[in-house]
Amino acid sequence: MSVMPLSRRQLLRAAGLAGGFTLLAPALASCGGGGDTEALAADAAAEPKGVTLRLMVNQPHVTAFTKILADRWAAETGGKIEVTAVPYDQLTSKQILDVQGGAGEFDVFDYFYFGLGALVDAGALVDLTDWIGGQSDLDAGDFLPSIYDPYTLYEGRRYGLPYDGDLHILFYNKEIFDRHGLRPPATWDEYDAAAKKITQEGGGAYYGAIVQGQQVPMILGCSFINRLAGYGGTLVDGSGAPTLTSDAAVAAAEHLIAVSPHALPTPLQIGFDQANTAFLSGQGAMIDTWTDMSLRADDPSVSKIAGKWGVVSLPVGGTNTTPRTALDAGFGLGVSSASRHKPEAAAFVKWATAAQQNLSQASTAGAGIDPNRRSVLHSAEYAKATPTAAQVIRQNLDGSPLVWPKAPSAPKILQDLVDQLALAVQGQQDARTALRRAQESWERELSR
Repeated sequence: MSVMPLSRRQLLRAAGLAGGFTLLAPALASCGGGGDTEALAADAAAEPKGVTLRLMVNQPHVTAFTKILADRWAAETGGKIEVTAVPYDQLTSKQILDVQGGAGEFDVFDYFYFGLGALVDAGALVDLTDWIGGQSDLDAGDFLPSIYDPYTLYEGRRYGLPYDGDLHILFYNKEIFDRHGLRPPATWDEYDAAAKKITQEGGGAYYGAIVQGQQVPMILGCSFINRLAGYGGTLVDGSGAPTLTSDAAVAAAEHLIAVSPHALPTPLQIGFDQANTAFLSGQGAMIDTWTDMSLRADDPSVSKIAGKWGVVSLPVGGTNTTPRTALDAGFGLGVSSASRHKPEAAAFVKWATAAQQNLSQASTAGAGIDPNRRSVLHSAEYAKATPTAAQVIRQNLDGSPLVWPKAPSAPKILQDLVDQLALAVQGQQDARTALRRAQESWERELSR
């Protein structure tokens, strides 16, 4: 097993800008632009021994693949994996580029579910529907219903298996809250008030909230959508039409703008790593983030707040009184259409998403993986690994989280949304203007 950086030469080759590359055979006859995909047969036989599979994965997942899965895969099958880590804001585009540009270097993609339509439209993923149906020991019914279809199903066909059951909950620093005589917020109004009070009284030693505002869908998009879900809103209606100018959406954006002056400076520069470090070091009283934070927060080797934190579901707002989270980010594993080892790649996808592997990853601090199966989510072993947060995580993954769009244009329209929100947070436009402009963009793109 090795971790491979994605080199400039690889990118140039994938884009067709460096000479000497050839299309992989047996690459798909039609693997780009038109959305035609090859389906893996139900009885496709895999022989992993001696085969090296190349994986393109989300950067925060490197530990899971290299420290947990690689050696086990080698021991159980005789196969090897090579892992190339890609920053989360480039993942979908580089996966498409690898296939359409002709480089075809990868066998397995660790993909964002909101990029599924774009990947399928580009012909970058193998259709696994029939193959899944032929795997009697896959136990697809054990996958969490809240993520199985959103992560893998596109236009009636399945292109992967759920890998990382991502959603957000609200973590808070109990020591700071006690110091300021506060309870964890149940509403977004209470959240804003607590953030303001703590920041004003903290004297710069810490801040009331950590707002993740890096201008990419996975970061700023999550911060907005968390508030939208709390207000009972949606991104699109039942017909797929955007609903970004709804009262719930406006309220969500206004909350995001209002809390920014009382958050860890400067929200638009705060990404995943900066936010985690700040919370674990005690610099912020609240953070809405991914559930695997619970493992790191209790790890004294990386956390100064071990035993001093708590967790609740995301706040609610307006007339909505039922807490609801969103499927923020979220990942599946799929087989690249350019792979020379499709049966073996599919076998790895099946193995890596099985209950035993998921439990190991979801119980390991720093792996960045959350439950994908009912049996893992409700296991005593998982509860033991994260005793403070297990019940809240179960309530939310067992619920009906808000699902992001996954049309072919989803990566673009989500970026358009966060671009407009960033201007609003900067004070260059108000919430209604930002959302009106985003709505117009979504209407144009989704009507094509």
